[in-house]
Amino acid sequence: MQTKLHRWATADQGRRFDDLFNLVHDPATLIVAFDRVAGNRGARSAGVDGLTVADVEQQTGVPGFLDDLRSQLKAGTFRPLPVRERIIPKPGGSGKVRRLGIPTVTDRVVQAALKLVLEPIFEADFVPVSYGFRPRRRAQDAIAEIHLFGSRGYRWVLDADIKACFDEIDHTSLMDRVRLRIKDKRVLALVKAFLKAGLLSELGEVEDTATGTPQGGLCSAEHNPPYEQWRVMRSAGLLALVRALPAVERCA
Repeated sequence: MQTKLHRWATADQGRRFDDLFNLVHDPATLIVAFDRVAGNRGARSAGVDGLTVADVEQQTGVPGFLDDLRSQLKAGTFRPLPVRERIIPKPGGSGKVRRLGIPTVTDRVVQAALKLVLEPIFEADFVPVSYGFRPRRRAQDAIAEIHLFGSRGYRWVLDADIKACFDEIDHTSLMDRVRLRIKDKRVLALVKAFLKAGLLSELGEVEDTATGTPQGGLCSAEHNPPYEQWRVMRSAGLLALVRALPAVERCA
């Protein structure tokens, strides 16, 4: 499924994909999605419902859990819950903090299913020098490219960042960019529902999410790729590779 979607997206860069929702709730997609969530190191973290992956496996059983989730998706009754806020210090001892959002296991599975379907489509639009949030690409690959261009006369590495990128992503602009590739209204509604799901703060207060998308869910990476068309590369904080003379010739 992913191979076909990627091939079609690559062959026609203006193609808008419809009838994707059936792929999202396909039993095979949901099984793979659950396996991805269960294999993630955050599997032991609970969302606002207090359930971990182990709880789902023991209390409901994976087949029953996925059957019920598929029924909700098909019937249009699925609604994501607010994510649970977790504030952690940023590395480096700067005193700054990062706000993470922990979705429920159910929401993580649906996000993973969405990612399985959407990722190969948006993958086709990336340029080779973009490394952030892409399959089979690591920060080490970006560093290797820096070494390569360092041997070809490039002498400057620019380290930059988008301030509060995840916190301030404009939902309208993001959805407009997603619609350039996705036509299926049910898929678009599902993505938007996750953006608007809200956040349960560490103080126990539910906050609306008018902008931004909490880091921590599988969909945070999926929401971000349209912004990376400006060739922002987040991996390892190495965001641009430039040549000093005669001017900026290359950005990665």
